Amino acid sequence: MDLTNKTILITGASSGIGRCVAKQLGARGNRIVITARRQNLLDALAAEIQQAGGECLAIASDALNEADAQRVVNEAVQHFGAIDAALLNIGDGPSFNMASETAAAIKANMALNYDTLVNYLVPLIQQMKQQQHGLITHTNSLAGFLGLPQQGPYSAAKAAGRILMDTCRVELAPYNIKFCSVYPGFVATERVAEDGIPAPMEISEERAAQYIIHAMRKEKMDYLFPAVMRWLMRLEHILPKPIVNALSKRMMAEDY
Repeated sequence: MDLTNKTILITGASSGIGRCVAKQLGARGNRIVITARRQNLLDALAAEIQQAGGECLAIASDALNEADAQRVVNEAVQHFGAIDAALLNIGDGPSFNMASETAAAIKANMALNYDTLVNYLVPLIQQMKQQQHGLITHTNSLAGFLGLPQQGPYSAAKAAGRILMDTCRVELAPYNIKFCSVYPGFVATERVAEDGIPAPMEISEERAAQYIIHAMRKEKMDYLFPAVMRWLMRLEHILPKPIVNALSKRMMAEDY
C-alpha cells in the first residue's frame, strides 16, 4: 500500500508508538484519525500533524467499550468518506506472577490486550467489506509466541490476537482486506521506563514506528523486529521445549 493520500485510523495514538506512527504518516500527506482516552493529548497531536501538512481528526474514546469503537469508525467515515488503513495499537503488559495473581486481574489484562482489538476489528471489517479494500495492522508482541515469565496474561492475549488475525487473513481475502501483524521487541516507551522488566536490544519509539510503517507499506502478514529479535524467535521455535523453559527459568531467577 502506498501510504500517501490515505485515510488511516490509529488507536492508542495519544502516546508511545501510536503517537509516533501518527506523526510520521501525517507528514506524508495522509488523513489521520487518532483515538485514545485523553482528548487533550489527542488535540495536541492533531495540531502537530496539521502543522506538518496533514489532516487529522481526533476522537476521544475507550477501546474497552464496544459502542465507543463503533462510534469512532462511524465518525471517521462520516468525516473522510472511507478508512483505507488502520493501526490497532492498544495494550499493556505489567508484571504478573501466576503463583499469586487473581483471576480478576488476569481477565482485566486479557481484555485490555484482546477485547480492545476485537472491538475495533469488527466495525473496521464491516466498513472495509463495503469499500472492497483495506489494510488492518495490529501491534502484537514477541510475547505472543511464547509464555514469558511474569508476562503470562499478556502473552496469552497477544497469542490470541495473533491467531485471530490469521483467521481474518483467510476469511476476508475475497473482500480485498489485508491483515498485518507487527511484533516489536523491547521499545523504550514512557510506560515501560520503570517497570523493572529487562529490555535487551531496546529500540526507540521513533524507530519502532518506522518498522511498523515499513510493514504496512509492504503489507507484511507477520513482521518481527528488530532483525536480531526476529532470528532469536525463529531459534526458539526449533529448540526443544525443555531448553526454552530452562532459559526462561534462568531469566526469571536472575532478573526477578
